[in-house]
Amino acid sequence: MFYALLVAVNILINAVSGVNTEPCAQTYPESPVVQLDSNFTAYCVLNESCMYTDASKLFWKIRNKKVPETQYTVLNKTVSSVTIVPSSLSDDLLTCNHLKHGEIETTLHGIFLTLGYPPDKPENLTCIVYNGEKLTCYWNPGRPTHLITNYTLRHEWASSSVIADCIPEGVNNSCSFYAPTFQFHIDTILWVEAKNALGTTKSDALRRDAANLVKPNPPEIKSLISTVQLPRALKIEWKNPMERDPSMTMKYIIRYRTNSSKEWEEVPPHDTASHRTSFTLQDLLPYTEYVVSLRCMRSNGQGYWSDWSKEAWAITPEDKPTKGPELWRRIGNPDESGNRSLRLLWKELDPMYANGKITLYTASLRRRTNEPYALAVVNVTSYDFVIPKYSFIASVIANNSIGASPPSVLAIPSGKKTEVQPAEIDVKAFPKDGKLWVEWTPLNKSIDGYVIEWCIKSEQTACEIEWQREPSTSSGAFLRGNIFPFKCYLIKVYPLYYDGRESSRSVEAYLQQGAPTTGPSVRTKKVEKYKAVLVWNPVPLDEQNGFIRNYTLTFSPSHGNVTTVVIDSSNTEYTLSSLKGDTLYNIHMTAYTENGKKDGPVYTFTTQRFANGEVEAIVVSCCIGFLILLLVGAFICFRKRDLIKKHIWPNVPDPSKSNIAQWSPHTPSRHEFNPKSSPFQDGSVTNVSVVEISEEKKSYTEQDIKSIDPLKKNTSEGFSSGIGGSSCMSSPQLSVSDGDEAESAQTTSSTVQYSTVIISGYRDQQPTAVVPHVFSRSESTQPLLESEERPDDQQALERDDHSVVSNQYFKQNCNENGTGRLQTVPQEKQPPDAVCLQNGLQDMNAGQSICSEEQSVGSQVDHVIGEIKSYLPQIARRGGYMPQ
Repeated sequence: MFYALLVAVNILINAVSGVNTEPCAQTYPESPVVQLDSNFTAYCVLNESCMYTDASKLFWKIRNKKVPETQYTVLNKTVSSVTIVPSSLSDDLLTCNHLKHGEIETTLHGIFLTLGYPPDKPENLTCIVYNGEKLTCYWNPGRPTHLITNYTLRHEWASSSVIADCIPEGVNNSCSFYAPTFQFHIDTILWVEAKNALGTTKSDALRRDAANLVKPNPPEIKSLISTVQLPRALKIEWKNPMERDPSMTMKYIIRYRTNSSKEWEEVPPHDTASHRTSFTLQDLLPYTEYVVSLRCMRSNGQGYWSDWSKEAWAITPEDKPTKGPELWRRIGNPDESGNRSLRLLWKELDPMYANGKITLYTASLRRRTNEPYALAVVNVTSYDFVIPKYSFIASVIANNSIGASPPSVLAIPSGKKTEVQPAEIDVKAFPKDGKLWVEWTPLNKSIDGYVIEWCIKSEQTACEIEWQREPSTSSGAFLRGNIFPFKCYLIKVYPLYYDGRESSRSVEAYLQQGAPTTGPSVRTKKVEKYKAVLVWNPVPLDEQNGFIRNYTLTFSPSHGNVTTVVIDSSNTEYTLSSLKGDTLYNIHMTAYTENGKKDGPVYTFTTQRFANGEVEAIVVSCCIGFLILLLVGAFICFRKRDLIKKHIWPNVPDPSKSNIAQWSPHTPSRHEFNPKSSPFQDGSVTNVSVVEISEEKKSYTEQDIKSIDPLKKNTSEGFSSGIGGSSCMSSPQLSVSDGDEAESAQTTSSTVQYSTVIISGYRDQQPTAVVPHVFSRSESTQPLLESEERPDDQQALERDDHSVVSNQYFKQNCNENGTGRLQTVPQEKQPPDAVCLQNGLQDMNAGQSICSEEQSVGSQVDHVIGEIKSYLPQIARRGGYMPQ
């Protein structure tokens, strides 16, 4: 349609532009029918009005696509041809075109191609005469042609040239002739012709006698009769479908089945090969509904079988039951007198054995001596007896309107044998063919059969027992009844011994297993630092939906790897070990069956921070350690009690007992040494100060001090700085002892006092000669007065005209631990008019630095009148301080 519209638009444009509407060219053949997948050639002929162009400038297009120029052929200036091979089932537009003015594409003419196939030869021609009234032939027309194709069925008599045609209506594979167009007992020739635009073909001829092509109608069953005289037979009567033509004799096939079965049984063909209208079915089951059907064909075997007739139903008459009902029992525990409850159970007879409607059952008990004990006639399938501890024989008979069945017999054991013992068989149960199959190993002993008991095992409902009886030759059976998937069945198999012995084997089975409905819930039973004991309840039986094959326990710390452990399904407790202390763990369990799994809820727990006994061990260890430490401390304190007393409660001298307190400037000088009084003249001591001397200079200091003070008996262990003008402000050192070791404990490391000694006379007097130093010490440990810390007298002396240059310089230095040391100045560096205050000090190593930080102990005095300040150690004596 698109291409046709394109051509029409082209023509319309030419007409509007004033161009002659007569086609400039003509394409041949017009509206052709072309066979698919075969060559087709089209021609484009130019008219006189198109002489402005020639055939060499023409080009062809199909489906609006240009055909390659290799497929063109220019016959002359006015004729161009193209050869194509169509392969599409849709109709194609083939156009002849040229470029007007060298630029505008113009369609000169076009044709539509109708594509298809020629008809195939009809195959498998078959003709049937339906019940002698209609002759219908069928054939296979072959592949579709995609074109209008006409089929004609023709026939002619072999003795005549008259031909009759049959044209199908709506279909191309069958056609029918109706009587009397055809005749029996005369050969007829039949064939089929097919024709379309691409060709004509016909089938092979079929030569047949129409009588041998007959397919009769199905027979019509008139009656299906049952009589009491023939309880196992049914008589069938029917109508012959070809009654109007006596020459058409028939043979039959009769089939039948019980109404409860889907399997048909057929009467042997030779019993129904002769022409007839009735037949009697024999050896049927009594009191059973049967379904009957039949069909027929010509007795000579020519032609076709008819369709099956409509089915007919009938019930055979009753007969005596041929088998007693299946019998079983329930035996209760004996009471105090030995009596037991006995319930006899039996099943309704299968119709194939009942042979009628069962109206009554007769249940009886007898002793093994054939002595009758009890008898009951009921219309139900169970009856209760109370029996003593003896053994019995129970029997049940089924009765219908015709008679009674053979008795079903069961041995009842005595009261001493009611306990069920394990049977000597192995029992298995598994699904098979969509049913539950129970299998066991048959016994070689003589037994009366087997009884299979089963029930749905549940924790919520009672086990309603069903049972069935199997013959002694059986080794397996399908459970009869409604068996449900995902339910656990408890199955027991009882061999029936003739002596009444009772034994059984049990097994559990599922018809179909699935995933559990719920998973196990795990919880902790005991949690420690490195392990935890987990417990869980098994999945409830009603929610297992199959046998629990195993559990998987999945656990992981809050920040760690996941670990999975497989646990046997029989376990309900598991111990996790190698855990981390004080760690949160996530755990859950999964239950697995053969066909699925189910996860339980997630449970969390935290391990203990300390292991069992760890806290107690720490506490006990700390207590023992503390006790040991306490004992050691007490022992040390006891051994060092004097040292502790000296540091904590030192002896503090009483300043009121100091000699310095008795000194006065008006006191005359004392040249003789008296321990109880000052050895100096009145006014010779003007200031007291403290200098600390370290332990490192003990050796030479003691000698030097002794050389200075001949009255000094012993040298102190060290010098200490203390109160009264010490520039180092360090801690006190040990003082000098008198040599008595017993009194050394009473000496103190407190501040050792030093006094400033006046060498010359009182005040403005000039010393006439160098005199030995005489020291006067104070027993007071009190700090010096501010006037003693600052030498105001020196400032006054500096203003005096008299100048005295000291001959000795003492420098005090402070080390890291604050210890002050004395340092002498070499002789060559002293002022020329300096007076040596102490000859013994000249023996010290000149220039040796005792303190690292050079600091003058006393200010260098340029103009000192008759007064020189010096720092020398005080000498301790027993019981106090010896005055200098």
